[in-house]
Amino acid sequence: MARILVTGSNRGIGAALLRAAKSAGHTPIGTTRDARRGTLALALDDPEAIAEQLADIGPLDVLINSAGVITPDRQSPLDMDFAGFAHTMAVNTIAPLAVAQAVIHRLRESPAPKVLTVSSQMAWLGYRKADRIAYRASKAAVNKVMQGLATALEPEGIPVVLVDPGWVRTDMGGTEAEEDPDEVAKGILAIVERLTIQDTGKFFRFTGEERAF
Repeated sequence: MARILVTGSNRGIGAALLRAAKSAGHTPIGTTRDARRGTLALALDDPEAIAEQLADIGPLDVLINSAGVITPDRQSPLDMDFAGFAHTMAVNTIAPLAVAQAVIHRLRESPAPKVLTVSSQMAWLGYRKADRIAYRASKAAVNKVMQGLATALEPEGIPVVLVDPGWVRTDMGGTEAEEDPDEVAKGILAIVERLTIQDTGKFFRFTGEERAF
C-alpha cells in the first residue's frame, strides 16, 4: 500500500480523496492551512516557504495536488482583481510545482513514485469563455507546468499526470454540480493505482479516459 500526500484535504475533492485512500488501505497524509484533524500545516500562497513546511514529510510514494481556489470575485477580462488573480496563480499553478519539488527526493526513494494534479475542464483552451478567467488561466497554466514536469522526470521513470474531475458537488462547485466527490475521488485513486510511465504527461477524465488539453 502507498503513502499518499493529498494537498487541500480539509474539504471537497481533497477530503474525499483522504477517505477513499484510507478505505483502500493506503496511508494518506492530508494538508490544510491550519493543520486541522491531524493534517500537516501547509500554506500554499507562499511557494518559497513550501519546502520548509514539508521538510519532515517522511517516506512518500504518491503526490496528489488537490488544493485549489476559484477566487477572486472579480475576474472578468474587463474587470479584474489583479491581486486576486496573482493569488489564484500562486495557489493553483505555482504551488503544485513547489510541492512537487519539495517532496521529489522522497518520491525518488519510492519503488513506484507517482505525481497527479487535479486540474479542471475549465482549463481547456478550446472552450472560449469570459467568466472565471483567473481560475481558467491558472488551470491551463498548471497543465503546462505539469506537462513540463512530466518531461523532466520521464528519464527517472516517475509518471506525472493531470486529472479533470468534472463539475463536482463541493463548496467550489456548488449544489447543482453533476459529480459526487466520493465517486470522483474513487476514480482519481483508480488512475493513481494503474498509472505507469507510459501515461506520463497525459490529461485524464476522472473516469479514466484521456482527454484533450
